[in-house]
Formats: sequence, structure tokens, C-alpha cells
Amino acid sequence: MHSLDFRLGAMVGGVFALLIVASIFGRMLALRAKSDKGRKVMQNLNARIRAWWVMAIIFFIAIALGSIGSLLLFGAVSFMALREYITLTPTKRADHRALFWAFFVITPLQYLLIGIHWYGLFSIFIPVYAYLLVPIRNVMAGDCREFLARTSKIQWGLMVCVYFVSYAPALLSLKIQGYQGDSRELLFFLVAVVQFSDVLQYVFGMCFGRHAIAPEVSPNKTVEGFVGGVLSAVVVGTLLWWITPFTPWQAAIMSLVITLMGFWGGLVMSAIKRDRGVKDYGVSIPGHGGIMDRIDSLCFAAPIFFHLTRYYFT
Repeated sequence: MHSLDFRLGAMVGGVFALLIVASIFGRMLALRAKSDKGRKVMQNLNARIRAWWVMAIIFFIAIALGSIGSLLLFGAVSFMALREYITLTPTKRADHRALFWAFFVITPLQYLLIGIHWYGLFSIFIPVYAYLLVPIRNVMAGDCREFLARTSKIQWGLMVCVYFVSYAPALLSLKIQGYQGDSRELLFFLVAVVQFSDVLQYVFGMCFGRHAIAPEVSPNKTVEGFVGGVLSAVVVGTLLWWITPFTPWQAAIMSLVITLMGFWGGLVMSAIKRDRGVKDYGVSIPGHGGIMDRIDSLCFAAPIFFHLTRYYFT
């Protein structure tokens, strides 16, 4: 118990130490910025750092409360992300009943199933039952105009914003034989590696980015940012092996997989924004855009990390 408290304390202390250093560094750079472009970049960077303070505090409070706190946090995140996504991909009046089910029945039920550790049902609830319910509910509305597109939007939103995200708190349900740690540490490992990768890709891209990977989809994602961010996040994940059931080399492989999935998640969700002609999914997080802009990487990384851990370590 004492070693567990020490590890959780070390994680909290390490993150807040990094945030203190980042805050000081950001202030110093802002004071030295001379050009309008430089000041604008520093304003954005410092807004991101302030947002990270708030997000880190909320995250640690949630995991300190255990599975209930984590489920409530990620359930709220899914609800807000789905709201942003639906706002960005307009629906019609005929879809409102299906949306009611999506927001107020399917989303809470998914997290309830995780809370009671019913893996057999939560793993198929949305991909099978909700996927069938949405078109059934829509067709009963009697509006056939753009039926396939309207229905698919809701199905995709449920999969990405709710189903994929729910695999993050589902890590708390894993029982790993011989693992002396706590499943909250696995959740921390996932979130830390994914978010470090996002932040470091941004920093490396801002400092060294020259060659865009997909300029029509996300002009700010560069080869230099991708390589620097992914490799750095893999190093971070490897150094965190001691809070996981993994050996150092297993932690490195896991980190590589989830950072690559996170990158593709960010790119896919950026394609939706470009299709809709907007820069961000929302404005709820200063410097970051909306909730969906912050968790797009986690959406793709969480289910892969969960299933790899469950298959090989439980």
C-alpha cells in the first residue's frame, strides 16, 4: 500500500513539476518574443499550458476517487465530445429521437457496463446493439432523405466519442496476475504517453517542422514533429515502465503503438474538421479548441492499448 501511494505521489509530483517548468519557460519566451507572429505563438503556447494545469488537476482528482471518479470523468468527456461532433455534423429533426437515445441512454449505459465489469456486453454494446438501434429509430421517423449519411454520422459519433473513449476507464477493470501496481497507473500511463506525444509533436513541429505529412488535412503536422514527438514519447513511456506490468522493452513497444494510433486518430479527426470547414471542434479549452480536439488521439489509442494489455497480460 505504501509503495502504491509512493508511485501515485511520484506521478502527480512529476506532472506538476513539468507544468511548473513549462509555465516558467513559457513566460520567459513570451517576454523575449519581439515579432507579432512570435507573440501570437507564445500566447497560444501559454494558453495551452494554463489549460494543462486545469486538465491535470481534474484528471488526478478523478483517478484519486478510483473507478467511480474515472467513469464520471470519461463519461462527461464522451458526452461533451459527442455534443461537439454532432454540432459540427448537423442532423435533422427526424434524427432527434435517435440522438436522445445516443446521449441519454446509450452513453450512460456504456459506462455503467464498464462500472459493473461486464466485459462481455460493454465490448459489443455499441458496435452491435446501438449500431442496430440507431437506424431502426431513424427509419421509424419516416424521413428517407439522406438517410444513410444521417444515420452513419450518429453511428460514427457513438463509436469514436463514446465507445473508443470508454476503453480508457475500462483499464481499471483489468486484473493482471502478479502486477503489484494499481490499474489507475495503467490509465495514467496511457494518458501520459498519448498526451506527451501530442504536446511534443507540436513543440518539435513548431521548432523544426519543414515537411508537412498531410498538408490538405492538417498543415501543422510535419515529418519532423511526428518523428521527434513519437520518439520522445516512447522514451517517456519506457521510463514509466515501473508503474506498469510491462518490462522496459514492452513499455517501449506499447508506447510506440499507442503514439502511432494517437497520431492517426488526430489525422482522421482533422479530416472531419476540414470537411466541415472549421479549425476546431469547439472553444471549451483555451488554446486547445474543444474537448474532441484534446482527445482525438486518445480515441484511437485507448481501445488498442486495452486489448493488447488484456490479451497479453491478463
